[in-house]
Amino acid sequence: MKEAKRIELGKYIVSDPEICHGQLTFNGTRLLVKDALYFVAKGYDWNSISKEFYDLPHEAIAEAVELASQALIDRVGNAQTPVKPSEKRKRAA
Repeated sequence: MKEAKRIELGKYIVSDPEICHGQLTFNGTRLLVKDALYFVAKGYDWNSISKEFYDLPHEAIAEAVELASQALIDRVGNAQTPVKPSEKRKRAA
């Protein structure tokens, strides 16, 4: 049987079978990435999330958002480069 190993998905995000059953956590913690993403999705500001998560760096939250974004794009496939909101307004005018 193949042994599960720790996977580093970035500077801040890891999956380690010895920590939280391999769920994505922030490196060196038991803080779940999905919990931080939940608060981002609910509109909490990053300073509040950082404080709630024991001073989690904003860069760690950004990495989680970036990885989630890439996972969505990979799953949907054929996604186009996002257009900035200011450019959408110009196009609509």
